[in-house]
Amino acid sequence: MKNPILYPVLLANMLATTLSLPTLQDLRLLTRSDLAIMSTLSDTFRHNLDLYVDIDPFTTKDPFGDQDDFNYYIIVDRTEPRRIVSLIAMKKDPLPHLSWDNILGNRLAKLMVPKTDAYILKSEIMPKDTNNFYSYRRSGVISGLVMFAFQMCGRK
Repeated sequence: MKNPILYPVLLANMLATTLSLPTLQDLRLLTRSDLAIMSTLSDTFRHNLDLYVDIDPFTTKDPFGDQDDFNYYIIVDRTEPRRIVSLIAMKKDPLPHLSWDNILGNRLAKLMVPKTDAYILKSEIMPKDTNNFYSYRRSGVISGLVMFAFQMCGRK
């Protein structure tokens, strides 16, 4: 018999090791409920991230240039990985390092993605061409750029 308290925790831990990147088809199948959940989770994520970094109040150009110095990540909902909560372009040597376990909590997961995949995912959920990312700073130095699901203006 399944322990009703322990089973969800074990399931979440198992899912954390088997998360895969969402496909374009996954994104096209998102429902309005999914979009609402993504927006709510991204607002919570922004609040948690804001405890560790300073997020600029205005957006800046998208980071997908030929000569960028970023690693790309998506933040997804562990319970439904096709729900992208945020897309992050992080400097390759960010110092000091962030406490991602504290920022993400139990509900979210951070997945590394190739730059080309990050651009495709961004283009699908945020069709606007430019100025979609907020800079975030640690000790006054830009450590990366972040886009949140609550910014979504549509899907292709």
